[in-house]
This record gives sequence, structure tokens and C-alpha cells, in this order.
Amino acid sequence: MPRHILDIDCSLGYNVIQDAEFIVQIQAATHPWQTIVTESFVVQGSHQAPEFFVDYSGLNRLVRFSTPPGEVEVRYRATVELNMPDRNENAMEMTISQLPSHVLYYLLPSRYCESDLIGPMARRTFGHLPQGFSRVEAICSWIKDNIAYEIGSSQASTTARDVLYNRAGVCRDFAHLGVALCRALNIPARFVFGHVEFPDPPPDFHALFEAFIGGDWMLFDPTKMAPLDKIVRIGTGVDAKDVAFATLYGNVHMTYLKPLVRDHIDGQPEEFEDVGSYIGAQKPPRGLNESAAERHYPIDETK
Repeated sequence: MPRHILDIDCSLGYNVIQDAEFIVQIQAATHPWQTIVTESFVVQGSHQAPEFFVDYSGLNRLVRFSTPPGEVEVRYRATVELNMPDRNENAMEMTISQLPSHVLYYLLPSRYCESDLIGPMARRTFGHLPQGFSRVEAICSWIKDNIAYEIGSSQASTTARDVLYNRAGVCRDFAHLGVALCRALNIPARFVFGHVEFPDPPPDFHALFEAFIGGDWMLFDPTKMAPLDKIVRIGTGVDAKDVAFATLYGNVHMTYLKPLVRDHIDGQPEEFEDVGSYIGAQKPPRGLNESAAERHYPIDETK
């Protein structure tokens, strides 16, 4: 895969009604395929310095901070060099006995990926195909051909089985279905989301998945919406529950989401061109910030 250098300017805006606790995941991950050249993380409106930490899996970088009532802006800026290896299209699936112990966890059904419940459909549709890279690609092609990409067709609680029933979803749903179908065929799979530049606004995060074949993790995108070698990975987990871009405790309302990405060019102005159609600017249909939705947990003020 070719080498790419990308600039990121990601801003989240919130109106905080009562004291709130934020956990945010928008930083580029520490990963062998990407090198963080420069980065900064700034919170305006918080009454404490942010705490930076890595989650239990060791794969994801998060930031925690508290805020009083008022306007809050989170801004992450970075330059990231990507050097994704070529995908081995001859990679083969591994038997359970051949799999490393640390990937067995990604065979299990999970909150959004009920692989145990869709097993008969997966085996009936894909069980006869040659095992390996081509079978995972066939899963992606089937999802692309049979599931309508339809903004607003799903919500935060939508699962892979729901997507199969409704035959519609967004990138988060496409990724969940890909993960569930792979696991149903005993292929370890996990959810990934990241920064990517889309050709048409509004800018957004993007969700896809990885399958463990040929002894390594390999990226797949059932939506076919973005070049795999230009994804700046943010989060990796069993499904979207592990990688919400924001987890909010308290009465908080998002006012905008502006995850801008562009190709890096030496000497170009530091500020991005203004994007007038970012989420929150024109009240677009619900569901656009789809890849790893926010989680809200109200605080009981009577305690």
C-alpha cells in the first residue's frame, strides 16, 4: 500500500447543563500501521486538566475530564503518517486449534454482533465458499449488495441481526454485520473506527472491521466508501460498545461534530478550509455521526 500523510482537525462542541464527566476517544491510536508526527488535545470549558489513559485492551487512547455548566469544545489536531502493509489476498483462515489464544476472544458473540443467532444464515450463505481472504471479501460484497446504506435507518441499539432483518443501515451497522458473519464462520473479527476524508460533506468518522486470517489482522470495509490505506485508526474493539467517541455522564447536549481530514502538504496553511456542512451546522438527519455513537448516562441529582 502507498504511504500517506494526513492532517486531522477534529472538534466536538457541547452545551453542558449540569456538572458532567467526559470520556473522549478521538485521538489517533498507537498502531504499527501509523505514526503520529504531531498532535495536540485541548479542552475549552473544563475546570481541570484532562487525564490521558489507555483502556483495558491496550489498544485505545482515551481522555477524561470534568466540566461545569456552560459551553465546552474539545479539539484534537494531528499529523499522522500511514503505512499500511499490502493485503495478502492468498491469506487462509486458521482452524480453532491454530489460532493464537489472544484472538479467541474475538470469536464470541457480543452486544451488537449476535454471531450465535445468525450462524445458520452465515453457513448457508458462505459456508460453501473457499476459506480465506476471498470468503471475507465475499461477505463484504454480499453486505454491500444486500444492505441499503440509508442514513437514519438505525439507532444506537441496532444490532447485526436487526440489520439483517431491516436490510438497511449505516457504516457502523455494515461493520457489525461483517464482524458477526465472520465470527459465525469461526473467523475472529473485531470492530474498527477512525478518521477519514469523504468526498462529500458532512465530514464524519468511519466504521469498518478486521478479520484475523493468515495469522494477522486484515482490514475490510463492507461500505466500500473509503480507501483502506487512508484510514487513521482511532478505536478497536469487539463492537461499537468498546469505542464510543464520547461517553458523557450528566445533562449534556452536542452542538456540533467536525472531524476534518485532509492530505498533508508541506507549507500549506495550518487552518483547514471552512466546511459549512459539518454536523450541527445545518441540523442534518439524525444518524450521521454513525461510526461510534455517543453514550449518555444521566446523573441522579437526588443522590
